[in-house]
Amino acid sequence: MNAFIQSLRSLGPARLMAMAAVSVGLLGFIIYFTMRMGAPKMELLYSDLDVGAARAIAQQLDAKQIPYQLRAEGRDIYVPGDQMLKMRLETAEVAHNSGIVNGYELFDKMDALGATNFMQNVNLVRALEGELARTIMSVGNVKQARVHLVLPKREMFSRETQDPSASVILRIQGGRLSKEQIGAIQYLVASAVPKLKPSRISIVDDKGALLARGFEDDKQVMISTQEEMRQTQERRLAQNVEDLLARTIGPGKVRAQVSVEMDFDRTVTNAETYDPDGQVVRSTVTEAEQARTDELQNDSVTVQQNMPDPNLNNNQGRATSSNQRTVETTNYEITKKVSNSVRENGVVKRLSVAVLVDGVQVAAADGAKTYQDRSTDEMEKIATLVRSAVGYDAQRGDQVDVINMRFQTLDDALGPADETLFLGFTKAEIMRMAEGLGVAVVAILVILLIVRPLVTRAFESLPSPSEQASRQLLTESATPQLAAPTGAMVPSDEDDLETEELIDIDKVEGRVKASSLRKIGEIVNKHPEEALSIVRNWMYQET
Repeated sequence: MNAFIQSLRSLGPARLMAMAAVSVGLLGFIIYFTMRMGAPKMELLYSDLDVGAARAIAQQLDAKQIPYQLRAEGRDIYVPGDQMLKMRLETAEVAHNSGIVNGYELFDKMDALGATNFMQNVNLVRALEGELARTIMSVGNVKQARVHLVLPKREMFSRETQDPSASVILRIQGGRLSKEQIGAIQYLVASAVPKLKPSRISIVDDKGALLARGFEDDKQVMISTQEEMRQTQERRLAQNVEDLLARTIGPGKVRAQVSVEMDFDRTVTNAETYDPDGQVVRSTVTEAEQARTDELQNDSVTVQQNMPDPNLNNNQGRATSSNQRTVETTNYEITKKVSNSVRENGVVKRLSVAVLVDGVQVAAADGAKTYQDRSTDEMEKIATLVRSAVGYDAQRGDQVDVINMRFQTLDDALGPADETLFLGFTKAEIMRMAEGLGVAVVAILVILLIVRPLVTRAFESLPSPSEQASRQLLTESATPQLAAPTGAMVPSDEDDLETEELIDIDKVEGRVKASSLRKIGEIVNKHPEEALSIVRNWMYQET
């Protein structure tokens, strides 16, 4: 036991503290690992709950003394795997009622006998809002929605009416809604509420950003829609031109820009057209007239002339005339065409197309590439393709310009690289100097960190010249004393005198002591902790 304590004392305080820290960390890791392996596996009970539902479920878990974990800012609850199914059944009602609005099921629990007209109207609005919120939550990234409807009633004896309005707040998860999705939500709500216009629906997200501005004039909405239609037409035509030419010229070597002038005036046309060549007999009417007139030739009139006498010729002294007339009327039906047309969409009035085409890179025999413009025939073919792609109409005043110009590349923008970078040295020379400097640094590090410690340790293991001299002197001085008892030859007085003259024992001992002290000092400087532990051992041994 004492030996163990002595060995601990010899280690020093720094090493003891390091060993203690490592032991404590290892012990803590073992305890954590053991508890982690022994703890039950936590599984998800419910996710994305609101604060009220999470609090209610946590209270139930605390009452049953079931461990749980809250994650995702308290919206996700994890419980042990063996308790997950049981607790999901017990807390299903709380989780189901959290964040879910009521729809038309409000009327299932309503007592119709005791309900007033006001309560029924309020429940109707609540049910409509809940159903709209449920429908909106089925849209892609919408996690939760709330709808507020304002359905004003017409006052009695009042001619003025107020239009309904709506506001929608959305909680979006996993991205943002596109403009088309926002417009779809507006029209969805407007279609579900009588007399509600999409322009009177405001949509806000949970971060307070305004997605759709309500209470806009119909004129502003129409202008915005017309601008979108024009931009869509321009992008479509430009994309068609680039896709068509990229198959021949190559990708990235053509750019097209289209400007479209459109007429969005609403036009109503009523026309009646008659075809004179398409005649059809509708009816024919024929009238025939016959007339006969008898006149006397003299002016006297007697009774005998007026008496009927068969023996007499009544035509005597008379002038007889007859007239016959036939009239035929034919009615024809001429082909008639009546057309009523209403134009709502925009009509293209004029197109302006600008196409920029890159040239070709011609490779020389040495591999160098030079820029060359395209030929006139090739540019004319490209212009023909562009006119066909955009629907060119000369009567409409369309303009198509196809120009061949060199595209600016990154190397052209940066300019030619300067060969002399620093102090007249080129890039290749600087790289070679950097490589040589790196090799020199690595060699110096190897010498300082590897070779020098090895050489130092090798020289430390060898005895110094002073130690060798002292050992030799001590051996020579001790040799006569050891040889005397064995009957060896004892040196004479003359030899002693010569030895004393050659070697001064005091000087040798002083040099040996100085060398030893110097060596001890060097060892202490190099290994202070080991020297301190040795001194402490000496002190403990003396006590």
